[in-house]
Amino acid sequence: MDELESPGLGLDVPAQPLEKSAAASPYRVLARKYRPQSFAELIGQDAMVRTLGNAIASGRIAHAFLLTGVRGVGKTSTARLVAKALNCIGPDGHGGPTIDPCGACEPCRAIAEGRHIDVIEMDAASHTGVDDVREIIDAVRYSAVSARFKIYIIDEVHMLSKNAFNALLKTLEEPPPHVKFLFATTEVQKVPVTVLSRCQRFDLKRIGAEQLADHFARVVEAEQVEVEPEALRVIARAAEGSARDGLSILDQAIAHGHGRVDAAQVRDMLGLADRGRIRALLGSILNGDAGATLAQLDEAHALGIDPTALMRGLMEHLHAVTRAKVGSNGDVLASAEEREAADELAGKLGWSSLHRLWQMLLKGLSDVQIAPDPQEAAAMALLRVIHAAELPDPATVLARLQNGEAVPNAAPLARSPVPTPAAMAQASSEPATFVQLVEALEKSGKQLLGLQLRDQVGVVRFASGELVLRPLQPLGADFPRALADALRQVMQRAWRVELSNEDGQPSLRQQDQMAEDRARAAVLADPNVAAVLSAFPGAQLESATAKEA
Repeated sequence: MDELESPGLGLDVPAQPLEKSAAASPYRVLARKYRPQSFAELIGQDAMVRTLGNAIASGRIAHAFLLTGVRGVGKTSTARLVAKALNCIGPDGHGGPTIDPCGACEPCRAIAEGRHIDVIEMDAASHTGVDDVREIIDAVRYSAVSARFKIYIIDEVHMLSKNAFNALLKTLEEPPPHVKFLFATTEVQKVPVTVLSRCQRFDLKRIGAEQLADHFARVVEAEQVEVEPEALRVIARAAEGSARDGLSILDQAIAHGHGRVDAAQVRDMLGLADRGRIRALLGSILNGDAGATLAQLDEAHALGIDPTALMRGLMEHLHAVTRAKVGSNGDVLASAEEREAADELAGKLGWSSLHRLWQMLLKGLSDVQIAPDPQEAAAMALLRVIHAAELPDPATVLARLQNGEAVPNAAPLARSPVPTPAAMAQASSEPATFVQLVEALEKSGKQLLGLQLRDQVGVVRFASGELVLRPLQPLGADFPRALADALRQVMQRAWRVELSNEDGQPSLRQQDQMAEDRARAAVLADPNVAAVLSAFPGAQLESATAKEA
């Protein structure tokens, strides 16, 4: 008999003679070839495996399970393993449910090959209607043909329609004892609460990059492919917690490298920026060298590096610097050189600078993702970061102003005796009086605010950029914020607005009324007016404003 091929880390088909397999079997991608065939091979889900093992050992097996998690963490594979665990009869045919299915009995082999008549897999994405669920409801009444349990595995269960979920509820809550339901979904928030309450839920975690790298190392050893450890770490990072995604990338890298894979090839294949390039670029930004920054950005563009990946790389390195400043170990997969660079920057940058850099890079990443030309957006974002880095820290400015010291970076502005056109325009548009401020708001379309300022408040203090008001009538809690926002839009600068109980001036309407009363008294005191009123009994004095109204 020919030598059998070793199942290695878990093949999803039975072992076959090497000659027959090589000649007749089509190539299987790594994601299928190394699909876990036992719970021991399921990586990164130890808590779930322990819970299931205890439940099976104690006989407390739920009638419905819901498995949720991101793509590629093993939801469907876990469902098949649960089916094997519940239906395994052992090599001798007399075993019971076990967390360690033998993989050799007929139920285990049939389930692994997807041909067991009592384990029904359904893709809810293509079977969304109530008629599909009705078939399940009709079939659950019949006992399993050859297995201990009849098991329904429904993948992407959130795709079922509302009517389909409603039709399934009663059967899901009180299924026959020989039926088990296993649901898998990536979007658990779309599953109705009525369904969630009838299931035992397991949240499968993202698999750690270190665990993925170790897993990929075992895979390449079984495949007899030479791969650099650093290349495996790059793939593990790119997989973002998904074993299937990582194996797909590894499969592609092996084909790309033609039998030998190194980190440079993987980065080139994925379009990732080299970490040394990222560190150099961040150094140019922090040094304020705009020319070097643009040159490095153009070089990366010529090499085909995606601007989005470049911005993400800068943020990743900045995050590593922040963790180093905290004293955290950071990325366990980072090289010694990367950790040394992060520690060095952590000692040079303050917290305010780190937070400001992060926010600006985050805004820059958003701009790059939506811009028509991502390369141009990346250049503008990095230049913005450079010039913002030259500005003084707000806390430093406040402290220096309070101490009467000069403000950092203010000297270049002092050397310009002639105001710029923008400064002249801002100075000319600045209201000199409260009345001018109200008129400016009304001209810009803020009539409601203008009416409130004329009728409901009195001025306590009015200065450039500052307005303190005494409410004469109840105002909403958001009034100061709304007024400050409106002033910032109209005046193109920040205004501080406060409400105070201090004595203030009368409202503008009250001032107008008082002026009219004074004018009326002056007119009535005129002898000629008094004579006219005496000659014409019943005559009254009306103001011009009242007459127009």
